[in-house]
Amino acid sequence: MATVTGSDAEPGLAKCAPAAAAPAHPPASVLTDAGDLLRALAAPVRIAIVLQLRAADRCVHELVDALDVAQPLISQHLRVLKTAGVVQGERRGREVVYRLADDHLAHIVVDAVAHVQEGK
Repeated sequence: MATVTGSDAEPGLAKCAPAAAAPAHPPASVLTDAGDLLRALAAPVRIAIVLQLRAADRCVHELVDALDVAQPLISQHLRVLKTAGVVQGERRGREVVYRLADDHLAHIVVDAVAHVQEGK
């Protein structure tokens, strides 16, 4: 794109600078997987679970108590997060302890929450 300046510019139009080389975008499969990940995070209870697991690994009953959400609903949301690779579970006796798969996911959620709070 060329820069429009001087007498060539139409009144009321912004002047454009030459376009920089566009970065290569990831393959469609990567974009699809990223969309699936974002959809898995797109529920308030799942966001709250990620924030809880950011602080510490937790059992289902600890998430139920912290979030004041019924156990079946917590389990359902954990299943979605586990399928998406957001959380991992490790059986310890009769309980399963959940933790975040990696810190990148916590950053996504924390940044989204901070962004919304800045606007209020």
